Amino acid sequence: MQVSFSAEAIEAMVRPRETRGATVQSVRGIAGLTAAATGDLSFLGNRKYKSQVASTQASVVLLPADHLGEPAADQLFLLVENPSAALSLICARLEQSLWPKPSAGIHPSAVVAPNAIVASTATIGPLCVIEEGAEIGERVHLQAQVFVGRGARVAEDCWLQPGVIVTAECRLNARVRLQPGVVIGSDGFGYDFVNGRHEKVPQVGIVEVGSDVEIGANSTLDRARFSRTWIGEGTKIDNLVQIAHNVIVGRHCLICAQVGVAGSTTLEDYVVLGGQTGVGGHITLGKGTKAAGQAGISSDLPAGSFVRGTPGLPFQLEQRINVLKQRLPELFKRVQSLEAELAELKKSSS
Repeated sequence: MQVSFSAEAIEAMVRPRETRGATVQSVRGIAGLTAAATGDLSFLGNRKYKSQVASTQASVVLLPADHLGEPAADQLFLLVENPSAALSLICARLEQSLWPKPSAGIHPSAVVAPNAIVASTATIGPLCVIEEGAEIGERVHLQAQVFVGRGARVAEDCWLQPGVIVTAECRLNARVRLQPGVVIGSDGFGYDFVNGRHEKVPQVGIVEVGSDVEIGANSTLDRARFSRTWIGEGTKIDNLVQIAHNVIVGRHCLICAQVGVAGSTTLEDYVVLGGQTGVGGHITLGKGTKAAGQAGISSDLPAGSFVRGTPGLPFQLEQRINVLKQRLPELFKRVQSLEAELAELKKSSS
C-alpha cells in the first residue's frame, strides 16, 4: 500500500467520540490486532478479540465507544460507535488514493455509436462498446471492455468494471457498482414443450437496477419475459449469483455467493439469503426473511422468517432435527433391543 495518512487525518475521517493517547507515526498500512506493527491502523470489530487490544503494536486503533483500556506509549485509541464502519470510511479514502479515476473522456479504442449520449464528465475506457441510442450519465466510469447495448441507460456515478455487459434497453440507476464480468439482461431461461420440441419463449422485457446497488463478479441478471426484472435500491449481490427473469428483489436485500433465484419470485425488502441458497419460482419471501447457507426454499415465507435446510424449515426446528439425526443409530439399537426382549417374552408366555 503506497499511501500515508497522519493520525490527525484519520481522526478527521472517523470523528471519534473520544480519543486516548497520541502518536507521531503516520498510518501506512492496515492489519489485524495481532499482526499490526508500528505505522499500522487496526480495529476491534469483534469483541471476542478484545484481549488482543492490550498487546497490539498498531499505532492507531479503532475501538468501541465503551472500551475501557488505555493505550501504550506512542499509540492512539479512537473510540467510535462502530469500529468496522469507521474502518470502511478510511478504506474508501484509501481506495480513491490507490485506484484514482482516470480523467473524463473516451479512449481512442472505444466504439461509440454516433447517436449515443455520453456525458462530458464520463470516462469510457479502452475497447468499450456503446451502441446506438444508449445513454451514459454524468461521472460514469466504464473500465476496459464494457458493453452497453442499444437503448440502454447508465445513470450518474455508476462504476462498471472490466468485462461488464449491459444489454439492450436495460437500465442502471444512480451509483450502481458492477464488478468484473457482471451480465445485465441475458435472456431469461424460458421454453415451451411443443410437438416434442423445446421451443424458445422470447424474452422481450428488461432488467432495471435501482440506485446504490452493488453486484459481484460474474453474477447474471436475466431480462424479463415481459415488463422487467427489478433490483431494489441499496441491495447488495455477491459473486456468482443467478437472478432469473421477472424476479423482483426489494430494497436493501443481501444475496450471498452462488444463490439462485428462479423466475417470477419476489423478495421483499431486507431479505437475506446465505450462500448457495436456492429459491424456487413464483413464490414470495416476506420482508426481513433470512435463509441460512444452502437452504432450499420452495414455498412462500411470511415476513420475518428465519429458515435453514432443504426444504427450508424454521431455523430452530431444523437445528433440533439435525441434533436428533445424530442419535438415530442409538435409537435403532434400542428399538432392536426392545424387539428382541418382546420376542423373548412372547416365547416364554407361550
